[in-house]
Amino acid sequence: MMILRSSLPSPFGRKVKIAASMTGLKDKMEVVLADTNDPADALRVQNPLGKIPVLVLEDGRTLYDSRVIVEYFDWLAGGNVLIPAEPEVRFACLTKAALADGILDAAILQIYEERFRAPEHREPKWIDYQADKVARALAVCEAAPPTGRRDVAHIGLACALGYLDLRFGGKWRESYKSLVAWLDAFEAEIPAFAATRFVP
Repeated sequence: MMILRSSLPSPFGRKVKIAASMTGLKDKMEVVLADTNDPADALRVQNPLGKIPVLVLEDGRTLYDSRVIVEYFDWLAGGNVLIPAEPEVRFACLTKAALADGILDAAILQIYEERFRAPEHREPKWIDYQADKVARALAVCEAAPPTGRRDVAHIGLACALGYLDLRFGGKWRESYKSLVAWLDAFEAEIPAFAATRFVP
């Protein structure tokens, strides 16, 4: 059985869990929690970067990060399940997925600034810089949210919005009403989204 090393709040781990469910691979994967702050955790051997998620294959090989794992699941499922095969559609999808990952990266950097720096060393300009990335990306998604068959871009955006709910109190919902409706529809259609929600 494959092993997914992740943590409960991780939006990238959540993305992989939803992908496993949507490709029919959920029952072939065990989730084993990882502590990125523990030097003794095997995570740092499984991924030298010490980052999650990591997928440990049955033969002991490891895959990381979430983009690679989702592509692997798509391949295991026969392809063209989460990542479209047709080139024009494929690269449009992957670009939207990268935008969603970028929202997460910028949001996480804001959290890390507060989590790892003493208050007197925090840089408001840096936090604003990351927040502006999130705002610009959300504006693009608000104007043209992913449509059609649910794919990796849909999963990524849903996880990004879910993370903004978790760490930023859902403040995005006040300004992006189309995305609120889009996320409601995604959750209604993809049960794995609610099933992977982390509640502190």
